[in-house]
Amino acid sequence: MGFARPVSIARTKELRAVLGALGLVSAVAASIAVAHASAATGSAQVKIGQTPLGRVLVDARGRTLYMFAVDMGGKSSCYGQCATFWPPLLTATKQVAGASVKPSLLGTTVRTGGRLQVTYDRHPLYRFAEDTKAGQMKGQGLNAAGGLWWVVSPSGVVIKKSVPATPAPTTTTTPTTTSSAYP
Repeated sequence: MGFARPVSIARTKELRAVLGALGLVSAVAASIAVAHASAATGSAQVKIGQTPLGRVLVDARGRTLYMFAVDMGGKSSCYGQCATFWPPLLTATKQVAGASVKPSLLGTTVRTGGRLQVTYDRHPLYRFAEDTKAGQMKGQGLNAAGGLWWVVSPSGVVIKKSVPATPAPTTTTTPTTTSSAYP
């Protein structure tokens, strides 16, 4: 009759730690997959935002949307490293119009892999990774990933102007005079 070898307490603790780590990795991977899937299955929304360049297209959170001058025929040219810095505005539905947006100018294009990217007047739309808050326009006029990036007006016109520089704070220096009791 064979007997199982007893497992040491230290070995049991080690095994539990490994299993616990695997469970944590699985939980993190699952939550990332769910978050990624919900972002892809949700409905992106295009709205109008007021900026120093006038009214431009923004996403549901007020972040500026851009077009890539290299894109042709309503198809995206931005993949890989480009899409890391310029994430495409993705949707799972064609219903993406926000208030004041012309529904007739909205559309979608199929990206490699089958995901839908929102277009406006046949311009695939992107965000810029460095625009972390509503109203930022750090991508305007950048020459990156092989082409220029511009914002789009509500009428579908590409705006090729620079963002006005924020004036530097001014400081006023008041001259001071010192007097001395010594001649």
